[in-house]
Amino acid sequence: MRNEMKIQFSALSQNESFARVTVAAFIAQVDPTVDELTEIKTVVSEAVTNAIIHGYENKATGMVYIEAAIEEDTIHLTIRDEGLGIPDLDQARQPLYTSKPELERSGMGFTIMENFMDEVEVISEPSYGTTIHLTKYLTKNKAMCN
Repeated sequence: MRNEMKIQFSALSQNESFARVTVAAFIAQVDPTVDELTEIKTVVSEAVTNAIIHGYENKATGMVYIEAAIEEDTIHLTIRDEGLGIPDLDQARQPLYTSKPELERSGMGFTIMENFMDEVEVISEPSYGTTIHLTKYLTKNKAMCN
């Protein structure tokens, strides 16, 4: 059985924590490990922050869209914006690259996503926005607590 949810919210930095907590609450029903939950929350934070800062350049005129789905032991996330898009995706995915060095951005967003998730697909078109598809396979062979 597949369980899904969708949310959308204004591209405001204060909504990043809302997105992180909402996705965490949704996936908590499949009992991920603490590490898995932390990794997913971090990835959501990175993707949403990228949409707000890079996609919309901190202008709250845009919306950020998140879809989450649970299929057995797999979490699927899609985080999308309709912002500026990424002109050079290969460059943007390089560790330490940032298009906003003046904001003291670390340039590690995509690297973090790739390290914490099992699959990462980024689709971006300049002037039309960016969509990030993320997949995480949960560890279900946890030691029995009882």
